[in-house]
Amino acid sequence: MLGPLPAAPATPPDMQDRFSNGPDPDLWVDGYLPQWTTPDRAQARYGRHSDGLLLRIDEDQPDWRPADAPLRVSNLQTGSFSGPLGSTRGTHRHRPDGLRVETEVPLRLLWAPAAGRVDIEVSASRDLDCMLAAWLVGTEHRSARDCGEVCIFEIDARAAGETWTARTGVKAHHDDRLTTRMIETALPFDAGTPHVWTAIWGDGETIIGCDGEIVQRLPQAPDYPLFLMIDLFEIGPPRGTYPKTAMVHSVRGWGRSARVSRG
Repeated sequence: MLGPLPAAPATPPDMQDRFSNGPDPDLWVDGYLPQWTTPDRAQARYGRHSDGLLLRIDEDQPDWRPADAPLRVSNLQTGSFSGPLGSTRGTHRHRPDGLRVETEVPLRLLWAPAAGRVDIEVSASRDLDCMLAAWLVGTEHRSARDCGEVCIFEIDARAAGETWTARTGVKAHHDDRLTTRMIETALPFDAGTPHVWTAIWGDGETIIGCDGEIVQRLPQAPDYPLFLMIDLFEIGPPRGTYPKTAMVHSVRGWGRSARVSRG
């Protein structure tokens, strides 16, 4: 760890959810990048729990896209955007080619700051082949170039007693103003229990931390609107015991617009 995180703002968060009644529909789209697939494949599976929201992968859940199979995902994201049906416009173009809009979705900027801070309390999955992740991704509604990502964490499942790691950093994707910088960090705790992950970004810097300590500091940051995405993935063909789960306990965020527009 690289020292203590800056304190959270003294002002109340402009985005907050403890999931006591499930995902707040004024804040979340409960489907993973729905423009690139069909509604039944994008739809998240989840259950309410006294400690938060239990993201699930169910045995009968379809692959997110046949072209990306085997891959199943339950996701929450704070907005949506696509171009017209059949176009290549849309948030988070994860493949370099062959990706076209299968379901046209509206522009919804439910929480999409260009700079700010977000704190996410989660318990990662212990289930076979699963990964819990949280990303801030460029909405791309103003420009396809605005597609960088702040990777707050990607945590692969571990069995009891095994060492946990997390991948964090910035991914440029198709934004030539950014440089991909990712690290993998050994975690000195059981990530299958509740821990708070933080991203602070803006003014040319990104800070990623956990439980009040800095994990990574980078001298770059996207400066355009970003959606928050929280995802539970099952990567590989179905096997093991279902449902496979991870817990999202709470999310709170403070956002602001970019101060500088780069060329």
